[in-house]
This record gives sequence, structure tokens and C-alpha cells, in this order.
Amino acid sequence: MAKYVMALDAGTTSNRCIIFDQKGNMIAGAQKEFTQFFPHPGWVEHDASEIWQTQLIVAREAMKKAGAEYSDIAAIGITNQRETTILWDRATGQPVSHAIVWQCRRTADFTEELKAKNPGIVEKFRKKTGLVIDPYFSGTKIRWLLDNVPGARERAEKGELCFGTVDSWLIYKLTKGKVHVTDYSNASRTLLFNINTLQWDEELCRILDIPMSLLPEAKPSSCVYGETDPEFFGGPIRIAGACGDQQCALFGQTCFQPGEAKNTYGTGAFLLMNIGEKPILSQNGLVTTIAWGLDHEVVYALEGSVYVAGAAIQWLRDELRVVDSSPDSEYFATRVKDTNGCYVVPAFTGLGAPYWDPYARGVITGLTRGVNKYHIIRATLESLAFQSNDVLQAMERDSGYRLCSLKVDGGACRNDFLMQFQSDISNAPIRRPSCVETTAMGASYLAGLAVGYWDSKEDVIKNWSIDREFTPRMDSEEREKQLRGWRQAVAATRGWAKESGE
Repeated sequence: MAKYVMALDAGTTSNRCIIFDQKGNMIAGAQKEFTQFFPHPGWVEHDASEIWQTQLIVAREAMKKAGAEYSDIAAIGITNQRETTILWDRATGQPVSHAIVWQCRRTADFTEELKAKNPGIVEKFRKKTGLVIDPYFSGTKIRWLLDNVPGARERAEKGELCFGTVDSWLIYKLTKGKVHVTDYSNASRTLLFNINTLQWDEELCRILDIPMSLLPEAKPSSCVYGETDPEFFGGPIRIAGACGDQQCALFGQTCFQPGEAKNTYGTGAFLLMNIGEKPILSQNGLVTTIAWGLDHEVVYALEGSVYVAGAAIQWLRDELRVVDSSPDSEYFATRVKDTNGCYVVPAFTGLGAPYWDPYARGVITGLTRGVNKYHIIRATLESLAFQSNDVLQAMERDSGYRLCSLKVDGGACRNDFLMQFQSDISNAPIRRPSCVETTAMGASYLAGLAVGYWDSKEDVIKNWSIDREFTPRMDSEEREKQLRGWRQAVAATRGWAKESGE
């Protein structure tokens, strides 16, 4: 049997490769950042060719560090930033433009017009896809590229172009164009996939004016899709898993029972709750998504996406320059006992769940003469917990489950101050695992299960262990006072860009 499983973790700001053994231990890893493009306010783009090249570089580097040959790798699992939209030439494999990133808000006006023209369309999309009509999802991004890249629509209608999220793109490149595929979890983020029938929906494609010839084949998340071209790693390796990054984290956190939930503190914060094998349509501003397809079963999840989480800490470092490194934020936040009445709402690219306001913009409220940089740093960290709590409360209302604990991962979960405040403001235990690389672990598990490297989900559960649990310390009166202030601060952000004519 091969020794390892390889996870390709295609993130929003960097690509990583982590190699795991059968006990879930990290054997080797490599990471490389890639360029972010901001051509207009609210627009975010990536170079898809750079995504491919950096992913290939880190995969080779990780294999070298592990001393692994291609024959030592049982399978490759891919996890990816979702919704990010790439169009490429089917014959040459070259992208027709920059990728439009999930954070990009350029289609906000189009989505508003679409909803205004046909009030019933929102419910139609929600029932079929589990999603709201929002610039966040891939469908309106595809439409924009077809309408704005010269010749793209004509070429798409001739069948000359492919669409894919980053998983599709990487599989296409790794197989040298032999395989054009995506998994159910990524397909469910496009506004084009019917999560009830597990098929691309002809009516929704027609509404958004997207030729179905663009679309990849949708398959389960744990499945052998093909194998890499021998050129890349010295011989073929099976590609046997693909899943959106947040669904992978839910799997890697072993949230296999309905009601179990996780929060990933990455560039954004992404909360998912397992709701079992039947979709529940949200009444509280969340989306319903496919968590994964495995062993002839499909598991669904409620999801709430916070657009800016770790990116707010990067803002403190790179734009405000009040911290030298992201970990410094914890030290400075604890220099003061509270925020002195200050709230930061980092709605830099709008507000996600449960508000769905693409026109919201960031604010700092409650400023008085006594507020200093430490208060602002603390308030920025607290904003991650407040935004997450808004989503958790909506999940409880939709699902009927009372959150008994929240599993956490992602870079910011290493911040003990933030984790304690999350526990306080959400009034629930927070459980941080020993290995916080749960997104990559989820991808490796899905791939390994497909090829028999692991026998069952019980093997996955055995590999999960806890590092630390944070329990609530804040009394109910103080909690409610802080939540009232937060709601007031959020209200100040709403519709800002529309009112200001941005």
C-alpha cells in the first residue's frame, strides 16, 4: 500500500500542499502566496495560470520534503476556494481572462436588477439551489465574463470554452485536459445546480443566459476522477477527492452527525452545520449547501459566510499598520480590559449571512476621545466573534438544534483571546482540535476513502483529537449589552455604498 495521501489546498491568498499519513499526521507541507488584483473598488481577481503554477510548485516541494515518489501517494484530494470563477479555452487550457474571486462584488447591480424584474425568482433559485441570488456565487460571475470578455459568449455557444471553480481548473490542468469535472459541493455554490436532483438546472442556466456546454460533469466528493499526467510527478497519481474548502473542514472536523457545526476562521469566516440527508431551506438568511457526496449518500449543511474575518486582522497589519504581525493582535487586544464602547464592523466588501447586503461598508462606531489603538485592535478581533454569532443564532432557528459546542479551525483559531470571546458571546463551548489544518485533512480523507487508504469514517473519527476547550465566562446581562451595541453598529453599515453613490 502507498504510504501517504496528498491534499492540495487552493486558498484565496495562497496555495498549499500537505502530505498526511494514515494516522492523520502531517508529514510535509509547502505554501506559496499568489497575486491579488483589485482593479476597481469591490472587485477582486486572480490569475488562474498563477494559481495552477503555484499549486504545482508546492505539490512538488511537499513531495520532496517528504522524500516521496509518485508511487508513495495513494491519492490526491483537492480542496479549494469556492465560487471563484474561471473560463478557459477547451483546446489550449488557457484562461480567457482573470478569474473573478468569490469576494468580488462587481455583479451587485445585475443581481438587484434580476430580483427587481421578477420577484418570484428569488424563491425559485432558493428552492432549487438552496442559495440566495447574490454576487457571491459563481452564476452571475460567469454571466459577467460572457458579456464583458470580447468573443467569450460566441466561443462559449460554440462549445469552445469551459467553466470551472478552482477544483475543476486544477483537475483539468493536472490531467492535461482529459477530465472536466467538479464535485457536488462545489457545484452547489454556482446558482446553477439543483441540489435536489443533483443535476445542472436547464431553467436556471436559461435565466442567467449561460450555455450548459460550459459546465463540468458533477460527481460525488469522494470519487476517482482520473489521474495526473506522468509529466508532473514522475508518474500517474489518482485524483480521488474534491470538495469546497468549507465542506472539507466540516468533514475534517468529523461533524458527521446532524446538528454538529464548525467555524473556519480564514480570510472570511465560514460556519457550517450538518443537517443530514435532506435539505432544510433557511428562513433566517442562511444558505443550504451540499456538504459532500460519499458512499452513495449526499449530506447537506446550513451555511453562513462572513466575508471578512482574518482579512480584518490583515487590515490592521497592512493598512492601519497598528500591528507588525497578525499574532501581535492578541497581545495588544489584552492590553485593555474592553473596547471602551468601540465597535468595528469590517464590511469591506459588503455583509454576507445573515444580512446579504453587498452595499454595506465598514465602520468604526462608538468613538470617543478615550479610544486608542488597543481598543480598535480589540474591537476588530471581537468583530470576528460577533459576525460568527449572528450566523450561529440563525442556524439554531433554522435547524431546531441547540448548539452544544462549536469546533473551530483556520489561522485565527490559534488566538486564545478570540476563542474565549467567541465562547462568551455565543454562550457555547468552543473546541479547538490538535491539528487545525482540517480543510486539507478533509480533502485527504475524502480521497483516501475513495481508494481504500482508509476503510470508513470511523478511521477518520479516531484521528481527531482536541487541543483545548473554551467555556463561557460572561454573564447574560453583559452578553446582551454587548450584542445590542453590535446590532447598532451593524445597522450603521447598511446600504452605505448605494447611498454614497459608490
